Amino acid sequence: MNILLVGSGGREHALAWKIKQSPLVRRLVCAPGNPGMAAIAETFDIKPTDVARQVELARQIGAGLVVIGPEVAIEAGLADALEEAGIPCFGPTAAAGRLESSKAFTKAFCDRHHLPTGAYRICGEAAEAKAALAHFAPPYVIKADGLAAGKGVVIAPDRAEAEAAIDDAFGGRFGAAGAQVVIEEYLEGEIGSLFALCDGKTSKLFGWAQDHKRAFDGDQGPNTGGMGTYSPAPVFTLDLIDQIDHQLVRPAFKGIAGDGAPYRGVLFVELMATSHGPRLVEFNARFGDPECQVLMLRLESDLVPYLMACATGRLHELPDPKWRDDDAVCVVLATEGYPGPAKAGSVIGGLDRDFGEGVVVFHAGTSAGPAGTVLAGAGRALNVCATGGDLAEARERAYGAVALIDWPEGFHRTDIGWRALAR
Repeated sequence: MNILLVGSGGREHALAWKIKQSPLVRRLVCAPGNPGMAAIAETFDIKPTDVARQVELARQIGAGLVVIGPEVAIEAGLADALEEAGIPCFGPTAAAGRLESSKAFTKAFCDRHHLPTGAYRICGEAAEAKAALAHFAPPYVIKADGLAAGKGVVIAPDRAEAEAAIDDAFGGRFGAAGAQVVIEEYLEGEIGSLFALCDGKTSKLFGWAQDHKRAFDGDQGPNTGGMGTYSPAPVFTLDLIDQIDHQLVRPAFKGIAGDGAPYRGVLFVELMATSHGPRLVEFNARFGDPECQVLMLRLESDLVPYLMACATGRLHELPDPKWRDDDAVCVVLATEGYPGPAKAGSVIGGLDRDFGEGVVVFHAGTSAGPAGTVLAGAGRALNVCATGGDLAEARERAYGAVALIDWPEGFHRTDIGWRALAR
């Protein structure tokens, strides 16, 4: 079949890499894609949110399946438009995607459907949000309601920083995403990310990983979209996985279908494993980034049948996916200054080297420069990933590859996987 993959980040490069391996795929087209994706697929310069042009491209190439990568395309209603056009789509409708696109919606959804999560207050103006801080103990969690590219969460150690974060949100730092703010209880425990597929009725668990949200070593610095991840994560015991499935995953899919928006795609459950059991931190309506990268490296099964089954209501026909025994690590390389202001356009060298066994480098935020050069954007640019017989070997391979990349303007964390190695 012909497949259209929508997006241009590291998540989409990892999906393209895995989809390309399927014998079911005749033609893979990515829109807009990136230099890494252009090496393995056709690319068309169409924004993920340009719904009309994406649908037209799907028609032009005779797409038997469209795979939506980024959350902005879900919020824009791309799945809705593809459904209307009769084109199978892996990705939820805008209504089902509210589980990610509105944190206020999700908190109310958790209340209605009895999903375990932290206490919260939804606030529509700065004075209200500052007053709500009195109901919480530090550190304070302040979240922009809408999509903010992974940068809309501030964990403030004291009231002064919390109030400053509130002023930033209502002052326009996150645009329309900050029109409402959610103040949340700070949850103590170990964080993790679990994934589940759904075709509107049937669901299947689809792997787990642990992310590193803070910019710097030791979980210091501002929150980012993710500076690295690894899988499997020891926090996910069989008992915890069962609890998450029965307390969060299945009730969420049942609840959103009951709300009139059956979920078709992948649901990313970010949770805190607390002494009282799993508590929802947030839902994402797509594969995580950079969690997707390590999942694709570990997935032994052909990905395409699972994507197609979700789009066509046939997930019940497939067995549970098979996973390799290898561990996988992803180290994110970002432009200095990220997640704050950063300068785009620096040249990344050394990408044509042989990085050794088990290493795959995914492009996350790059563009093609003159004379075949690769230029970095103003955020996360590369995902250096590796597999190994255990976490230590995968980490050694990944950081060995990082050392071979010539990019003085970039930075990365040096402690990805530290929690698991410290056990």
